[in-house]
Amino acid sequence: MALLKFQRHEVVDNYIDATLQGFLNDYSIEVMPRTAHKIDDFRVLLPQGTRVYIAHIEGTDIRDMVATAQRLSKDGFNVMPHFPARLIKNQSELQNWIDLYQMEAGVTQALLLAGSNKKPFGIFDNSIQLLETGMFDKAGFTHLHIAGHPEGNRDIDSGGGSVGIDAALERKQSFSNNSDAKMAIVTQFAFEAEPIIKWANHLVNIGITLPIHIGIAGPARLQTLIKFAIACGVGSSLGVLQKRSRDLSKLLLPFEPYDILKKLADYKVSNPDFKIERVHFFPLGGIEQCALWVARNKGEAPRRAELG
Repeated sequence: MALLKFQRHEVVDNYIDATLQGFLNDYSIEVMPRTAHKIDDFRVLLPQGTRVYIAHIEGTDIRDMVATAQRLSKDGFNVMPHFPARLIKNQSELQNWIDLYQMEAGVTQALLLAGSNKKPFGIFDNSIQLLETGMFDKAGFTHLHIAGHPEGNRDIDSGGGSVGIDAALERKQSFSNNSDAKMAIVTQFAFEAEPIIKWANHLVNIGITLPIHIGIAGPARLQTLIKFAIACGVGSSLGVLQKRSRDLSKLLLPFEPYDILKKLADYKVSNPDFKIERVHFFPLGGIEQCALWVARNKGEAPRRAELG
């Protein structure tokens, strides 16, 4: 595999895998208003035009979401806020959210998902209901992303398997055929490449051809990742973290996603039609730490914005 030598601010002996470097092109990252507030200037950390998802957690005021979107959009990033169906009471509130994002932050991209809370606040229970209102197409949204679950989703298929979630994706695939917006699947994070590859190929076999943006946890303490994996229902690949936690030599070291990304990148080279097209980072160990890790593995220094 070709390797590229690179230098950062000071002379550093390091090598970058060219296949992984290419796989990381045009990556995206997820933030929340409260975590974004801790970053003085995203332009120092992220390449211009990076897609930044804004997670909408229950209890977050829509005004905080819109303010975060406005700030990121003004600084030159493509902003994609979450629209969690179960937090939206009715079509009037959905239209209000759309109007606020568009008028105040120029947003034309959205991630539509059910949301993590078990019971809906109002009439919406899932993302297909949001899509089928037609309100996003009418508002001229250019990109609409939906959620994917490489390890299944017990909220939909309580007994395991993927019958329910496959049917939901088939319905969304059908919707995409008649929408002007570009649609893609962005996934929950996982820690093993093999289940991801199997899942992505399974989708193609059942007629799901939407591009996939694979969710990957950024570098973080092992204990942090285990906590989030349990909370988010990441099942089979949780064993990767638990096995690592039993190795005392690794317990105190931060977990980095190099191995999983390298396997996916290599598979993509050998299988060019593989539907994973982008990497989407969940910066569970911190936005800055994640951005710097990506920069190192792309052979780049963090971007230095021309401020003032």
